[in-house]
Amino acid sequence: MKVCLKGMKNFPINGGKELVKSFSEFLQSQSPLINDIIIEFVNTREGNMTTGVRYPGSKIQVLSSGRLPIDILRTLSHEWIHEFQTQKLGVDDSKPIQDIGGPEENMCNVLSGIFIKQFEQTHPEFDDILYGQD
Repeated sequence: MKVCLKGMKNFPINGGKELVKSFSEFLQSQSPLINDIIIEFVNTREGNMTTGVRYPGSKIQVLSSGRLPIDILRTLSHEWIHEFQTQKLGVDDSKPIQDIGGPEENMCNVLSGIFIKQFEQTHPEFDDILYGQD
């Protein structure tokens, strides 16, 4: 499985590429994907995106403008778990999921919070940049 990063110029801090690569490796260790994935950082919301969106075909877009890196990573984690649900748990892309309070969304909310805390504890080398201090 490969991760293709796009729009890194939109990431708000220096050192963002190494942070995102390490975090993607961490996510792969926690919720392994089978198919390659594209992660794109954007400065404006597109379509019905709030802070991030997962598209069929293994593509994630994350809003990066005006946000702390730790918040960006939480969104990335949330959307990664949606991709995991599709690739490994059989969630059907053609059927809408309940956006607030549904089981798929709740799973993403819970696990993304856990993964952020675990990553922060196990990767102290990123402490300064997680909170926008590079």
